Amino acid sequence: YVELAYAKENQLPMALIKNAAGNFVAPSVQSITAAAAGVADKLPPNTDYRISIINAPGAQAYPISSFTWALVYKNPRDAAKSKTLVNFLRYGLSAEGQRAAVALDYASLPETMRSGVLARLDSVSPATNR
Repeated sequence: YVELAYAKENQLPMALIKNAAGNFVAPSVQSITAAAAGVADKLPPNTDYRISIINAPGAQAYPISSFTWALVYKNPRDAAKSKTLVNFLRYGLSAEGQRAAVALDYASLPETMRSGVLARLDSVSPATNR
């Protein structure tokens, strides 16, 4: 199994796979975002988002999807590097960053997930990150 961007870049054959709703769905940024949306409202508060979204509910959800994770120290030692990293992640979660991701064949996150991840970024200290 490889990521969508790699498969498209290398013109690998991709299969339609039967999802939880019984539909055969092709891998695409839309079907992967649909899978994320299928689990977004079911995530517990303060989730750490290190989850796979296998067989998510939804008529158009691609059944073998996952997230890309970024592990970030909550209390980093280097304030300058931490600030740069947090700003980069905030850009990736912004509307502009999400559009750039889609252009690179990475699925965008549902709004409820974006706001949750942004809230997690707010917990990164030192205070200079805010």
